[in-house]
Amino acid sequence: MTPTAQNYGADPSGLIYGFVFDKEGLATPTGSEDALRWLARANPEDGGFVWLHFNLSHTASAKWLQDHLQLSDLFHESLTDGSRSTRVELDDDTLVAVVNDVHYDFAFEPSDISTLWLSVGPRLVVSARLQPLRSIDRLRDAVRRGEQLMSPVALLVHLMHDQGDVLINIVRNTTARVDAIEDKLLAGRLETKRANLGALRRLLVRLQRLLAPEPAALFRLLRKPPQWIAEEDLGDLRQSTEEFNVALSDMAALQERIKLLQEEIAGRVAEANNRSLFVLTIVTVLALPINIIAGLLGMNVGGIPLAEHPQGFWWVVALIVTFTVVAGYIAIRRHRE
Repeated sequence: MTPTAQNYGADPSGLIYGFVFDKEGLATPTGSEDALRWLARANPEDGGFVWLHFNLSHTASAKWLQDHLQLSDLFHESLTDGSRSTRVELDDDTLVAVVNDVHYDFAFEPSDISTLWLSVGPRLVVSARLQPLRSIDRLRDAVRRGEQLMSPVALLVHLMHDQGDVLINIVRNTTARVDAIEDKLLAGRLETKRANLGALRRLLVRLQRLLAPEPAALFRLLRKPPQWIAEEDLGDLRQSTEEFNVALSDMAALQERIKLLQEEIAGRVAEANNRSLFVLTIVTVLALPINIIAGLLGMNVGGIPLAEHPQGFWWVVALIVTFTVVAGYIAIRRHRE
């Protein structure tokens, strides 16, 4: 029996989907072989470009990319490089981008973040990923709905806008969760665990750490862009960078708010523990005189005072009450001070 090949939703080359864009920016779905034929006969003066999206979980995708497409060595090295920091670099007149994004089934877990690799050239855009990602799927849906993308950089800009929208939605949903926790805190329900806030804070820190380098990398690119990038596309790149900065600023502010809530919860928990400890101390102090006197009178030795006195029991009770009142007064006065 021949084992069935695992294509993971892709064709034998590892291609998940592909589009050919004409000079008007309209896309037509294509396969890997048709895309190669289009690239072989394409005339730069006619305009248009090809976008191919690959699944790196497919074992044949990396080899197919190396054998059939003329991509820069930096792109192939980035696929196997252990570094996942977001960056956009220029190599052989081609943009090589490493972009971090959240999984399609994002569940507010720090592990639900993966990497997307892109190679953007004047005639060809190649994207590859290991896990389904939200931003690239939003871009695909927009292309299928008839979104006009006039150049490869316009596709990259659209992806950046989609990624910014996803990030803003994450911040908005996280803010709603923090609001709910804050309402419970203000209502005096201290059963809210700091672990819930800690998980949200770890998620935001991881997102900010992976996404924060992106604006700086784009600024470096904007200073020395390749000649085939139009000035209009450069302006769109600048705008997407500004939007990203705003989203990252909102994320930093939300982290600070979560930190303050954690400190407030920790303070209230410490205050409740102090009250419990004070009550325990008062009970111990009040019980101390009766325990000491009962221990002394319980010794089986001669000479115990008031042993033969008819009112001896009441004298001992009065002595215990007196010592208890004095000890309680001293403890409460020191607590108030």
